[in-house]
Amino acid sequence: MSNSSNSNLAPATTSAFHLQAVLSFGVSLAAVVVGTLYLPVDGWVKAFLGIAVLYAITSAFTLAKCVRDRQESLTVVNRVDQARMEKLLAEHDPFRAVA
Repeated sequence: MSNSSNSNLAPATTSAFHLQAVLSFGVSLAAVVVGTLYLPVDGWVKAFLGIAVLYAITSAFTLAKCVRDRQESLTVVNRVDQARMEKLLAEHDPFRAVA
């Protein structure tokens, strides 16, 4: 029964996927910074856009952390429920006489 519990685990991300995510984040951040710097507007407008980008980035990281934490907590609950069910099934004897 250990195979069924292992099949429910999410596969780990590959190093190539991790690298792609990091590079994508870096390129998008650089594009926003360069675009903001070359805008033909006053410095305070550029500063406001910079703060807005930083706020969006920190909010995205916070949201990603919350989603990850919720997913991990649900995974732990599901694993505990599955272990309880496997224990009940292992202890169940359908041929035992009912008293």
